[in-house]
Amino acid sequence: MNPHVRPGVIAAVAVLALDQASKLWLLFVFDIARRGAVKVTPFFDLVLAWNVGISLVIIKAVAVIVLAIWMARSRTPLATIALGLIIGGAIGNGIDRFAYGAVVDFALFHLQIGGNTYNWYVFNLADVAIVAGVAALLYDSFLGVPAAKAP
Repeated sequence: MNPHVRPGVIAAVAVLALDQASKLWLLFVFDIARRGAVKVTPFFDLVLAWNVGISLVIIKAVAVIVLAIWMARSRTPLATIALGLIIGGAIGNGIDRFAYGAVVDFALFHLQIGGNTYNWYVFNLADVAIVAGVAALLYDSFLGVPAAKAP
């Protein structure tokens, strides 16, 4: 097994734990459903949004397996950690779909300009990890280990 796999697995487990802990806390301790939108800063609110978009569980499970195989074969620590972030985020959102029938989203950034409010999509920590993982993979693909030259 690739010596870089351990940090990837740690990244996946950490993302999964933080994602699920944040959602459980917001749902059952903070009770965001009862409180409604909570203003945290002038540009950030906590809200509850249930993302009931299409979920193809079998395809997502296969994707996680493919990503895990890729992680096991990756040649750079950055790629391994990036894949771990994506895997952890995908599993976190998958758990939501299984447990609640929808993904729990709660973070809302917004900007007010000239009386108009512009909202970003509501998201969660799993989404952040997936985006960060994809960005790190792109970075690694351009600056990582160069491909072997053909003879």
